Amino acid sequence: QVQLVESGGGLVQAGGSLNLSCVASGSATIYNINPMAWYRQTPGKGREMVALHTGRGATTYAESVKGRFTIARASAAKIGLYMISLQPDDTGVYYCNVDRFGTHFWGQGTQVTVSS
Repeated sequence: QVQLVESGGGLVQAGGSLNLSCVASGSATIYNINPMAWYRQTPGKGREMVALHTGRGATTYAESVKGRFTIARASAAKIGLYMISLQPDDTGVYYCNVDRFGTHFWGQGTQVTVSS
């Protein structure tokens, strides 16, 4: 199995920045070819993907965060999300996800709150 632990959430004013980190551990090895992503769940909405790092190194972003968020993979089992120019609409619980050969694992989430 895989355990994912997110860190780095918090409270920030609009226009500010935050860096999130996610580390995978457990009995199942995570490889560079396993895609990792960040999702967020906001009040009144479902869980949406905000940034994806594919197993081949390509990245994809939700339109709403393009130019403001950067996903970066430090190793096969560690990924970060660097967020600038945060807005109140970015408020939510951010989850780390890994797709290990078709099986998805999720972290517990970290709260990001952006005040206006």
